[in-house]
Amino acid sequence: MNGISIKDVSYQINDTVILTEVSFKSDAKRIAVLGRNGSGKSTLSRLICGLDRPSQGTIHINDIDVYHDRRAALDTIGMIFQNPDHQIIFPTVIEEMIFGLTQMGIDKSSAVQRAISYLSKFGKSDWHDRAISTLSQGQKKLLCLMAILAMEPKVIILDEPLAALDIPTQRQLTQILQSLPQTLIYITHDTTPIQDYDVAIWLEQGQIVQTGSPANVLPRFINEMNQIEVL
Repeated sequence: MNGISIKDVSYQINDTVILTEVSFKSDAKRIAVLGRNGSGKSTLSRLICGLDRPSQGTIHINDIDVYHDRRAALDTIGMIFQNPDHQIIFPTVIEEMIFGLTQMGIDKSSAVQRAISYLSKFGKSDWHDRAISTLSQGQKKLLCLMAILAMEPKVIILDEPLAALDIPTQRQLTQILQSLPQTLIYITHDTTPIQDYDVAIWLEQGQIVQTGSPANVLPRFINEMNQIEVL
């Protein structure tokens, strides 16, 4: 099927269980995975992207087994990490932009031309040779997004994309994300950016508590969070 299919997925590291028998299926274009810190959200995002292997169960995106068919997964799925410093590996913008493209088998000359095209689309042509060290956190997140979009994936996973950004940068990035035609899987603890999403999945202690429309899931989630006492 087109869309995402997660079947009986569990994940543990040594004796630490992080996810337990998570199952979910949807062909929605806007999917939110919601939960507080430590609920297993980021782990699930890495599994959906195929970066880690489930201890049990299977994950398919558009009928692709994301862990076992890495080439097809790379062509189909992109991911924006919560911390861009964990994603960016090259010293200049253009090198970072073309890395994913060359990993897909695109020759360097064509990769550079596509990267230049995407920099131009976002009004950042002057970033071509810019050093990564001169970029703010918000600019680094935009770079990561441009690099992923240049790869033209059908699905983009966003792990807390607005974290640590100031309000104007959050607003700009939100507007960009809202305009994208790709399927978005938005990982977050914040209910505000996902009010208009098609589906919300609430994770708690590695298990799904509730799945449904944000209108149904978010009020209960907010109520539960308001009752938790934090030391």
